[in-house]
Amino acid sequence: MQLESLKMFCDVVETGSFSRAAQLNHVTQSAVSQQIRALENRYEQKLLSRSARQVTPTPAGERLFRGCKEILARFAEVEQEIREQATEIQGATTVSTIYSVGLHELNAVQKQLLKTHPKVNMRLNYRRNDQVYDDVILGAAEIGIVAYPQPRAGVDIVPFRDDKLAVVCATAHAFASKAKVSLTALSGVPFIAFDREAPTRKALDRLFREKNIDINPVMEMDNVETIKRAVEMGLGVAILPIATAHAEIKAGSLVAKPFAEGPVSRPIGLLIRKGKYLDRASAAVLEAFKQAALIPHED
Repeated sequence: MQLESLKMFCDVVETGSFSRAAQLNHVTQSAVSQQIRALENRYEQKLLSRSARQVTPTPAGERLFRGCKEILARFAEVEQEIREQATEIQGATTVSTIYSVGLHELNAVQKQLLKTHPKVNMRLNYRRNDQVYDDVILGAAEIGIVAYPQPRAGVDIVPFRDDKLAVVCATAHAFASKAKVSLTALSGVPFIAFDREAPTRKALDRLFREKNIDINPVMEMDNVETIKRAVEMGLGVAILPIATAHAEIKAGSLVAKPFAEGPVSRPIGLLIRKGKYLDRASAAVLEAFKQAALIPHED
C-alpha cells in the first residue's frame, strides 16, 4: 500500500467525488477507482458509499480516513524537516505577546536572532492575555508571550524570565525624590491600574490584600502605553515592569522607584501549542528567546 493510494482515498472523502480526486492527483478517474477498490479488497469491506450525487465514507472508511490524515500530515512534516536541513534557515515566525512585554525587552531577542539567523523574521502581534493563548492554540501564532503563565489544555509553557516591577511616577510627584517607596505608601494615592482581567492586575490585587493595603484605582487601562501616558500627565502613579518604561525613564519623563519591602517581580512565559512541530525558523526564534533570557536585565 502506497501513500499515493491513501492520499487519493482522503481526497475522495474530502471532495465527495472520484472525478475531483482524480483532478487533484493528476490521474484518470479510473485510476482512482482502482486504488479505492484495492483498499477495499485489502480490508475486505466497503469503505465508501456511492450515490448519484456524492460519495461518503462508511464507518470503516471514516476510521481509515482519520488515520490516513494523521499519517499524511506526519509524513509532510518529516519531508519538510528533511528539506529544511539542506538549506539555510529562513522564513517568518509570528509571535503574539501581551502589551506589557515592551519592545525594549524584545530588542534583545531581535538582536540575538539577527546575529545567529539573519534571514529569519520575527513578526510581533500585540494582544490581550487571553487572545495570546487563543492565537497559539488556533495556530495564528507559533509562539506566545504572557505574564503569570497558567496551565491550559493545548499549550506547553516554556519559562522565559522574571520582570522586575517598580512604582512609576511623574518627575514632579512626591515619590520621585524618594530612594524607595513602600507598598503602604500607595494607600490613598491616585493609582493608575491595569484592567481587572489582566494577570498582572490580579497578582497585584492579591499582594495588596495580603498586606491589608487599600488601593483605589482612579483609572483602569488594558494597555501599558496608555498607563504610562496617564502617569506622565500626573494623573496618578502605577506599578509597571521596569523594562516597559526604560525609554521614558531615560528621557526623564518618568521615574521608577524600587519597593522598600524588597524586590517584586512577575514571571513571563512562552507558549507553544502542545504537540506542534516547530519549523526551523520558529525553532530559531525560540532559541533566541532562551539565549536572551540569559542576558542580565537593565534596571
